[in-house]
Amino acid sequence: METWQELILALIQGLTEFLPISSSAHLILFPQLAGWADQGLAFDVAVHVGTLTAVVFYFRQELALMGRDWARSIATRQQTAESRLAWGVLLGTIPVGLFGLLFKDVIETSLRSPLVIAYATIGFGLLLWWADARGRRQRDEHSLTLGDILFIGLAQAIALIPGTSRSGITITAGLMLGLTRPAAARFSFLLSIPVITLAGLLSMKDLIEGETALAWGDFALGAATAGVTAYLCIHFFLKLLDRIGMLPFVIYRLLLGVVLLMIFY
Repeated sequence: METWQELILALIQGLTEFLPISSSAHLILFPQLAGWADQGLAFDVAVHVGTLTAVVFYFRQELALMGRDWARSIATRQQTAESRLAWGVLLGTIPVGLFGLLFKDVIETSLRSPLVIAYATIGFGLLLWWADARGRRQRDEHSLTLGDILFIGLAQAIALIPGTSRSGITITAGLMLGLTRPAAARFSFLLSIPVITLAGLLSMKDLIEGETALAWGDFALGAATAGVTAYLCIHFFLKLLDRIGMLPFVIYRLLLGVVLLMIFY
């Protein structure tokens, strides 16, 4: 794959990783529709490094407080709002880790079909619209209970199906539980940190075992492009979320799904 093609895909990854429109669907479909070669493992590692850096840097102050209180909670067995949130992020990651290990082969083969992506894009887009329209939007992320965490964690596991959108389904679950839009998005983004880390480590492991030569210049360009784009996307998404709601993303998902059905059905 040419460097300019990787640059475009890194931009797409940065834009779609945290929006409720499915980054995996776009990275699977765009090269297919454009007739490009597979981007390869090195690209996957690069964009994971970029998006992980973006979300960690954006929430650096919150993460510092969460990490401090989490460590203290282990030593003192006393919980604060920040330590409970940290435990929630860790516990909410368990379902997607288990499901990913159990169904890795199925996910990487059978579920990468354009039709699966189309139906998931439409179906979970409609569910997002319903949750946004019917949600009470009265709670923040610090009010989440253990049952709430389990519900959102199981929802995140569904996002292993391409087209679902990890951020989309976790925001949907948060809205269904009565979280405000910004609270649902913030918890979704915090929950992405261990998931992106695990995905990046798995890709790195496969890259090392494959003994593929790494073009460090392309790697750095992909990581930087995805990282800067993802940071700006997080910033403006959270800033504008209460004003625009989820409807624009729902409409985009429906249009994308219909186009895919027209092309591939």
